[in-house]
Amino acid sequence: MRMAGNTVSEILRFQGVEIEKGNRMDVDYVVMPIVLLFFAVLVVWLAVRRLRSIPAKPFGRLRRIAEQIGLLLVMLLVVAAAASSLFNTVASHRFWAMHPPPGEIVEVNGHRMHIDCMGQGSPTVVLDSGWGNDSQVWRELQPQLAETTRVCSYDRAGYGWSDALPAPRDADHIASELHELLKKAQVTGPIVLMGHSIAGLYMRDYATRYPEDVAGMVLIDVSTPLQDENPVMKDGGSSRLRPLMFRAALILGIPRWLGMCTKIPKGYETFAGRYMGEDLCRIHYMDIDRELDSFNQSGHETVHTGPYGALPILIFSHDPAQVFSGHTPSAEQVSEQRAWSEMQEDLKRLSTRSRRIIAKGSSHNVHRDRSQLVVKEVRIFLDQIRGTAPEPSAYGTTVEE
Repeated sequence: MRMAGNTVSEILRFQGVEIEKGNRMDVDYVVMPIVLLFFAVLVVWLAVRRLRSIPAKPFGRLRRIAEQIGLLLVMLLVVAAAASSLFNTVASHRFWAMHPPPGEIVEVNGHRMHIDCMGQGSPTVVLDSGWGNDSQVWRELQPQLAETTRVCSYDRAGYGWSDALPAPRDADHIASELHELLKKAQVTGPIVLMGHSIAGLYMRDYATRYPEDVAGMVLIDVSTPLQDENPVMKDGGSSRLRPLMFRAALILGIPRWLGMCTKIPKGYETFAGRYMGEDLCRIHYMDIDRELDSFNQSGHETVHTGPYGALPILIFSHDPAQVFSGHTPSAEQVSEQRAWSEMQEDLKRLSTRSRRIIAKGSSHNVHRDRSQLVVKEVRIFLDQIRGTAPEPSAYGTTVEE
């Protein structure tokens, strides 16, 4: 065990990677490749022993040939799996070692959290990503917003460069951690919370707990409390098999061989796209699943949040037509889309100074599909908060752009 562990460490150090003592052991991308290596060595050793014994067995010629071919194929399979997993580990650790996190690492309640701030001005926009995404998803949009104000993106626990934390990963804990992170990072003054998808629950929790800090909210196709309890939105209890299979594929490094790690998402042609590609090949399912498992708890914690009086709120929603592009939707899909749109419309009740924009041609990832629209509207929104731009002629409206 020690020899194989040292071998992997030596490989990583040769590639310019140091495994810091005392850090959380990376189960999927360090431990599992080592386990696969030992398993491959054991299988090869047993297979070679069996191959050597076959000539002495009282088998017929066809059985000898079939068993020899079978053993060779098994050896080839386990060696390929171990080699692929180790290569993926080395390539992944090498990439992140060569590209240290932008911004800074701040200690919050004994664990490390990553935050990246750029630009100057007030209010400060705090970006929070959707489930499964870290701060890299904002790398194209953040610099554009930072031309007019200070903008900070961060990684929740278990995402990006932030340490993982045990369950529950619910809205109350996440909002409290963000508040402490902003204090430690000296992000003072009024903030505008801007988040996507599941982050909508965390922003509502934050705005309820710390209303004196919040000058506004930008909700990008956000989740709503207890949405899964709506019979129309229930998926009937999806199987856990598919995510387990995907996790196994990640450990084996299959996405890297398929070119997913180097695929540049549309609209992210700068180096940000390379970061996001590597993210696809290093997803920490054990960490982010804790957040998904706490989704219902987060809903109960935020279902009674708001209304927030006259707090400025800007809502972006995806284009329903884009969801059904290229196929005829089923009755269930139409009902689910209608329910989602109604939930987005209900968000306007959170404030007397809210408005909603349906971004034409956009999927759930509005901030990626229509980034220029988001940047333009958020800049206007910030000027309205500052009092340097006229407020909308009518609040409570919904428009398509």
